[in-house]
Amino acid sequence: MQTGCLRLVSFAILAVSAILATDALAGVEGYPSRPIRVIVPSAPGGPPDVGARLAAEALGRELGTPVVVENRSGRVNVTESYLAGEADGYTILVATTATLTIIPAARSVPYDVDKDVVPLGTIWQTASALEVRASFGVRTLAEFIAAAKARPASMTIGSAGVGTPAHLTIELLKREAGIDVIHVPFRSAGESLTAVVGGQIDALFGDVQIVASQLAAGTVRALAVTGPRRVPSLPEVPTMAEAGLPGVASEPWVGYVVSAKTPPAIVKRLQTALAATHDDRAYQESLARVGASVGEPGAEAFARLIKADAVKWRAIIAAAGIKLD
Repeated sequence: MQTGCLRLVSFAILAVSAILATDALAGVEGYPSRPIRVIVPSAPGGPPDVGARLAAEALGRELGTPVVVENRSGRVNVTESYLAGEADGYTILVATTATLTIIPAARSVPYDVDKDVVPLGTIWQTASALEVRASFGVRTLAEFIAAAKARPASMTIGSAGVGTPAHLTIELLKREAGIDVIHVPFRSAGESLTAVVGGQIDALFGDVQIVASQLAAGTVRALAVTGPRRVPSLPEVPTMAEAGLPGVASEPWVGYVVSAKTPPAIVKRLQTALAATHDDRAYQESLARVGASVGEPGAEAFARLIKADAVKWRAIIAAAGIKLD
């Protein structure tokens, strides 16, 4: 009698499993059946927005459906709102170095990046550089460090704001070079660049493409880039490692993620499709024109990047005592 009951239970479990597997397969085979939205938690024009739009075009070609970008900014925390909502696979969130690694380390958030977020892949990476005003009188990173040590707590370096990747890179430079400089936060990278050009501050950390026109005009000078390799548009500018500070490594990134509540079959479909966009020539050429790259392909590579940056920036934030409201 018991054997018969066990067999019936086993058959029932197998039947339910088969039904669920069939439903999951049917769901992904019919996916996507309507346009997909990409939510950008910032205003138009910045790297997250530009990166999201270029990737959306490529992803739409791969999936055979429109992928529409929607900008959201304001008082509501977009990342928190997205992760608290429904997850049917038709809404993708744009994540950045700040939203997934810096903000959770600098203040309390109602989500757990490891548990609540599923990475799909990177869509944008850019090198940043330490740039000084041309009249500052230094031409190399070594000269900059020597000048900072000669007059501690007097040199000024700007960033796009407290808690931004640029700010944390300044803290990283201070630690690795053993210097004391004054951080001057602005509301945007553009404002900090204007201040450097106008002589109000001495230097800034900024994305290479943001300062490209001023570099070409000779009003600012790039001393070193923070990525692992030299930037094609600035072949003569060494990396921080080449200039003697391998610990000053920082490459701001943008990526696509979905909620962990998204059906696994749809997550896999999106991850595979996004990885395939790395072979999309039009996408690659569009990124190259704005001085960016797509980063290492694949969801696993993106997951490793998030974890590595979370560890690095958490240590810097704790050491510098940085707090975000």
